[in-house]
Amino acid sequence: MKKIIFVVSALLIITSCGKKETKFEAFSAEAFAFDIGDGTAEVNATVRVKGFTQTEKDDNYRTAVAYEVDLLKPDNSIRKSVYKFVQNDEEKEPISDVALEAQFTLDSTYKTGTYTLVFNIADKNSENKIESKVNFDLKWE
Repeated sequence: MKKIIFVVSALLIITSCGKKETKFEAFSAEAFAFDIGDGTAEVNATVRVKGFTQTEKDDNYRTAVAYEVDLLKPDNSIRKSVYKFVQNDEEKEPISDVALEAQFTLDSTYKTGTYTLVFNIADKNSENKIESKVNFDLKWE
């Protein structure tokens, strides 16, 4: 009986000390648009990601996350790649999450309504891919 308890205890300690893998996921997506005058609106959006693969070299942790943002209009048509970027981060400590930001303008040909931004996100170190969507309202003043 003591051997069984010892083995079970040892297994629990070994499994609890193992590194936890975090699923590659996006969270806390936000977007808004505001009229800056002259028939132009500025759109700002952000989404955070975690669970990406990090490389370690010379006591620095590095990550690379590529993303492309598509705009889904109220009439369900899509404008591809309104924003595209590769976010490269380097820190002395492991990186828990990364903020991905997009900023672009729309002209007055875009009608008032609810739009959707589609973040197409890829972890460059693992080629894992995810998608995140966020809505915003466009109102002209």
